[in-house]
Amino acid sequence: MIQNEIPIPAEALQWKCIESKIDSERLHYGCFAIPPLRPGQANTVGIAIRRASLGEIEGTCITYVKFEKVTHEYSTIMGIQESVHDISINLKEIVPKSNSYKTQEASISILGPKRVTAEDIVLPSSVEVIDATQHIATITKAVYFNIKLGIRKDRGYRIENPVKYEDGNSAVNAASTPIRNANYSVHSFENEKEKQEILFIEVWTNGSPTFKEALREASQSLINSSIPLLHEKKERENRKLENKDEYNVLRSCFSLTNIGEVRKEISFKHIFIDQLELPARAYNGLKKVDVHTISDFSNYSQEDLMKIKNFGKKSIQQVVQALQKHFAIHLPKNKFSIND
Repeated sequence: MIQNEIPIPAEALQWKCIESKIDSERLHYGCFAIPPLRPGQANTVGIAIRRASLGEIEGTCITYVKFEKVTHEYSTIMGIQESVHDISINLKEIVPKSNSYKTQEASISILGPKRVTAEDIVLPSSVEVIDATQHIATITKAVYFNIKLGIRKDRGYRIENPVKYEDGNSAVNAASTPIRNANYSVHSFENEKEKQEILFIEVWTNGSPTFKEALREASQSLINSSIPLLHEKKERENRKLENKDEYNVLRSCFSLTNIGEVRKEISFKHIFIDQLELPARAYNGLKKVDVHTISDFSNYSQEDLMKIKNFGKKSIQQVVQALQKHFAIHLPKNKFSIND
């Protein structure tokens, strides 16, 4: 492929926000443009960014609710205008924001009569509510309204199987989708007798990420998905160089070793452990000790992982195998071992 078919100054390849507005606390809009692109390239980028925006961006939502003395979803609570089902629907619409991947606990304990809103939720310090005016329930009498909530950061939809109310505890069909909508359009123009394209991306969010944060996270997700493929390609190319002398010549000419190490170091800082596809126990255990990217494993050995609470031999084995399979990384048994 001829990559420099159309001369494009590096400074021109930048996302530019050409319009933004906030219709409400839970509806933010932004429109971005990136010129110039080669014919057909805008569609490739536009489709990828739109799909990543709608499916890959993480959001925070309420995942379960616990009522006192409630036997089923359609129960009513004395002194409360809404049914349990209606309250659950209202809670599902609440838009929290959190930087933690742990399940956070929140609660509401309030005496009526009163109109209960998101402002009345007692939240942990790591969680905030985007719109404090969102309605939850209406207390019509002098009774206490007590519920407990679970809040979690996740991606996509989590549909729970119907379960009986045990002690009033019920899972919520959580929708961790902070992007309301995403569109793209392509406009062609001629520049010095060469046909080029401008890509426009429109993003609507629920306010938990700003439109700029949403675009950045969607782009980062695409990068995270692509880098392992590039890494694997380079490894295959190196293995094909069977002639050791030829490989040494190439390495001395192009400093392949140094370039490879630098490339790995930079890329691994931008690859999150989600790419390891670990089971929930192993994934959550790593998050508890702030292991978020592949590069974070440089500070750990198998012996260090053993010290993580509730992180057993099975979880360690899953991590070791995943690192080897996806990134050809060997996690040493201890900090002093090299090739064990």
